[in-house]
Amino acid sequence: MRRERLRDLLLDLGLWGLLATPVLLRLDPNDGGSWGQVVVGVVVLGAAVACCRALPLVSLGLAVALSLATSPELFTPAYALALVVLGYLAGRRQQKPLWAAPALFATVAALGFALVPLSDGNVSQGFTVVLVLALAIVAPWLTGRYVRQYARLVRAGWELAVRMEAEQAAVADRERLRERSRIAGDMHDSLGHDLALIALRAAALEVDPALGTRQQAAAGELRLAAADATARLRDIIGVLRADEEERPGAPAAPVGETVEEVVERARASGLGVELTRRGPDGTTPPMVDRAVHRLVVESLTNAAKHAPGATVRVAVERAADTVTVAVSNGPADGPADGSAPAASDGPADGGPAASGGSGLVGLDERVRLAGGRLSHGARAVGGFVVRAVLPLEPGAAAPAPAPAPTSVRERDRARREVRRGLARAIWIPLALVGALGVVMLAFGLWTQSRSFLDRDDFADLRVGAPLSADSDELPPHPLDGPPATAPAEPPGMAGCLYYRATLTASVPVYRLCLVDGRLADKAVVG
Repeated sequence: MRRERLRDLLLDLGLWGLLATPVLLRLDPNDGGSWGQVVVGVVVLGAAVACCRALPLVSLGLAVALSLATSPELFTPAYALALVVLGYLAGRRQQKPLWAAPALFATVAALGFALVPLSDGNVSQGFTVVLVLALAIVAPWLTGRYVRQYARLVRAGWELAVRMEAEQAAVADRERLRERSRIAGDMHDSLGHDLALIALRAAALEVDPALGTRQQAAAGELRLAAADATARLRDIIGVLRADEEERPGAPAAPVGETVEEVVERARASGLGVELTRRGPDGTTPPMVDRAVHRLVVESLTNAAKHAPGATVRVAVERAADTVTVAVSNGPADGPADGSAPAASDGPADGGPAASGGSGLVGLDERVRLAGGRLSHGARAVGGFVVRAVLPLEPGAAAPAPAPAPTSVRERDRARREVRRGLARAIWIPLALVGALGVVMLAFGLWTQSRSFLDRDDFADLRVGAPLSADSDELPPHPLDGPPATAPAEPPGMAGCLYYRATLTASVPVYRLCLVDGRLADKAVVG
């Protein structure tokens, strides 16, 4: 907060200096003004900048009052920049009431015509006030209002994007929980089947006459323990399944179904599937086996839904410590209408999908809990692929992926682009104007030096001595005429020559009057 206040203070001081510069340059005594006008203008502009954030229309009114006090036509070089800048800031910062700005504009227009009698009835003065009001105040104010409304619209859009992203993150979390529930159900089906076999074999041992009483009693205890474990497992899994809503189109698969059986079932339904197995045979951990089964089932289901008629390739490659499964389709095998990929129910970048976009989230959670990693997206040669790499040795599950703040990153990127564009829009014109100003200043100083007479050279000139306008003792170009404040020329000496006494100021000047090729009079005027 303190840093923001310091930044605002520095910006206000810079703005004050910017607006006060034309006042210092155009209202000093050398340009027909006075130091009193300069002090009043700088102080009032400082007050206008100070209240510009809280009372933007008041600051604009102060600038208008200064400009009208300087010229009844409202336009003055000293306050033109202040009118434009404060008009824009008033539109950018004004909140309520909205009728205050039109009321101020109407008052200024009416005041412009009310001052007509003070200018000897020149009605054109009132129209000049209205024209300056429209171009220097109303147009910047409307620009500021547009920028304000556009910023509000952009801010509302980003807020909506953040809310939508939060909702998508909630859906993804819910899908992960569902996938964990499905995993628990799969383990229940598998362990329940094994426990039932244990109980059945224990019951057979309990009634086996070849065993003794102690062995039969131990077998009975084993049967009761297996039955009790089955009941507890059913109760626990029942709690996990209580609120689960199975997705339509994904019926429960038979327990122990292999990838080959899944592929044969898909072929029997009319889907073109190619299965490739590489690597040695071996035992696969139950979690890994169910993850491979789930990935193949999910991918083939989406192939039948989104890419009917496409040939899908299923590749299972077993290495020493990992198993890799990939399901893909290519453009040459895809439908002519460019339907969605066989291996994904959402776009490759994880955006919204036609079928809800939650299938990949569930697959990712299933693979993660098995200790593997899942990838999906478009292939370089065309088509799409879903690939999972799973460990054959039991290990800890990979950390849950943090929700990617896409909207935050995009908002920051958009802000950086807007700032760069704004910087280019401001600094490039300013740099061009600055360069042009330097060139014009250099040219002005050069032209002024052509009419500048050094003080010592002026002192060396003697009245009555021969002298002409093209003499080497004089600058090559005299001024076009006397300054407005210069006194009348001496009688009989019309057409005197005037030269600058200084390079920067327009007054005073040196006056040299020539008569019959001789210097008849010299003086410092202005």
